[in-house]
Amino acid sequence: MTETTATADPMASTMSTGMTFLMAAACGLIVANLYYAQPLAGPIAAAIGLPASATGLIVTLTQIGYGLGLLLIVPLGDLMENRRLIVIMIAAATVSLLAAALSTTPTPFLIASLAIGLASTAVQMIVPLAASLAPDAMRGRVVGNVMSGLMIGIMMARPIASFIARFSSWHLVFFLSAGVMVLVGITLAYRLPKRMPQTRLSYGALLASMGRLYATQPVLRRRAFYQAFQFASFSLFWTVTPLVLAGPAFQLTQAGIALFALAGVAGAIASPVAGRLADRDLSRPATLFGILAVAAAYLITHLAPEGSTLALGLMTAAAILLDFGVTMTLVIGQRAIYGLGADLRSRLNGLFMATFFVGGAVGSAVGAWAFAQGGWLFASSFGLMLPVIALVYFVTEKR
Repeated sequence: MTETTATADPMASTMSTGMTFLMAAACGLIVANLYYAQPLAGPIAAAIGLPASATGLIVTLTQIGYGLGLLLIVPLGDLMENRRLIVIMIAAATVSLLAAALSTTPTPFLIASLAIGLASTAVQMIVPLAASLAPDAMRGRVVGNVMSGLMIGIMMARPIASFIARFSSWHLVFFLSAGVMVLVGITLAYRLPKRMPQTRLSYGALLASMGRLYATQPVLRRRAFYQAFQFASFSLFWTVTPLVLAGPAFQLTQAGIALFALAGVAGAIASPVAGRLADRDLSRPATLFGILAVAAAYLITHLAPEGSTLALGLMTAAAILLDFGVTMTLVIGQRAIYGLGADLRSRLNGLFMATFFVGGAVGSAVGAWAFAQGGWLFASSFGLMLPVIALVYFVTEKR
């Protein structure tokens, strides 16, 4: 079978403010499912009888599921009617969340964790759909606004889960999220427009085409490379800073660390800003600023004695600046790859996200190891090195 590739989407039309807000809210609520278990891993493991040595599987399997979904499920957005596919995935997320909430032994919960990751890739079907609904002149703005909802969902999930579990139990977190998914699914089923892709491929040919896309699209490879190093630095920061803040220098409680995490939400304002800059053909300076912001975030954490009030304030400012920089390059990157073809967007998005998702996993692992070996100074050195590598590659980009 052959593939029809279009450079413009016949569905493209001005997105209403209400539709943009709906898609942004849906992205934030769905992506939060990936992060609820992170601060609750200890209590969950104890409740279901999972050995302490295997507690990491609770988070790891969710992330593995998400990674597999990016490569195996998200590309279906170029093949199947988009609204139907999104609603199916939200229904699967609802069932998975209920299974997790009802689990009393390790195996069912871990299977549910994997399924939650797979189903939560619905967010990466909503974003390309938003890009398809927007005219080219507004595509960056629309993608940026939708991505702001996604970033807020990521940053809010952990403190919300901690807060609910503190006054009730971890079971309630999953039950409540399942209820939210029902509302989101029903709303999107009625409000989202239908979009039937023009691609005519079998599923196997669709997956095979992804390798060719990666090989033949330099914009995709370059943008994925930038974001892999940016997100690795992001993951390192948010893996290590809770350990630093809970340590002897700062001695913050879990509530204090949750408030610190909330500060990072301010970085989500970069999404609409980045989208507007991309629409004005300012992607290059915006990318440069995003990379430099991440590097600067690590540098300012060393301007005051560790444990001082000023040091805590600088660490908070660093969290905002780092989140701002990572979000800036993310939205610019998505705007760039969505311009490569309307009927390629889901596959391009899956490849882009999967690439930098690997970077995030590496960043978390390196950060935990580096902190154990040499504390924040050693770990932050790695964190600083990552955007510097992205910067070195960036200067080779042709105008």
